Amino acid sequence: MLGVEARNCRVCQESLYRDKTMLRGGWSRCTLCDEFVHYSCLASGKVSFLKARPRVCKTCRLIQEGTVASSLKKDGPPVAVPS
Repeated sequence: MLGVEARNCRVCQESLYRDKTMLRGGWSRCTLCDEFVHYSCLASGKVSFLKARPRVCKTCRLIQEGTVASSLKKDGPPVAVPS
């Protein structure tokens, strides 16, 4: 039998199991990086409690806005630059 592959959120690096996400909004797939992320890790839309459409994770939103170092875009996972 094949084992179940554990999935982690790309933004917060926590697991995407039902016991942690069932009552906290679940998860969705980012349309840019095509990775599963917690619903709370999706970028906010024009109204703060609604999520942006199309669904984009916070990390990809930082890359779009240009607040992530350009060398990190190609080499590895994006990391926010501290201010």
